[in-house]
Amino acid sequence: MFASALYLSGLVFSIVGTGLLDWRFKLAFSQNTKAALLTTLIPLIFFLLWDGAGIALGIFFRGPSAHLTGLVVAPELPIEELFFLFLLNYTSLNLFIVFKRIWGKK
Repeated sequence: MFASALYLSGLVFSIVGTGLLDWRFKLAFSQNTKAALLTTLIPLIFFLLWDGAGIALGIFFRGPSAHLTGLVVAPELPIEELFFLFLLNYTSLNLFIVFKRIWGKK
């Protein structure tokens, strides 16, 4: 049972850690929740459409893994993909803000 939730647990752990960094350094959601939500969800939707196209074309598929929960939100689309895509976008947003602050200071 534990191994089947290992990947999802790691993703949730990483999202929480990213959220703590966001809160500590006042980066994205702690500064402007609406803008951060749009900036993470719009690319997430794009990537889900991308995944859907790849699945429909037979390029992407869910292989057997002991580390996945087995929960799917659509055929061949595990729930872990949603968390991964959110983490990808959230981390990218936070890094963008950090680099903007660093390079913006002269």
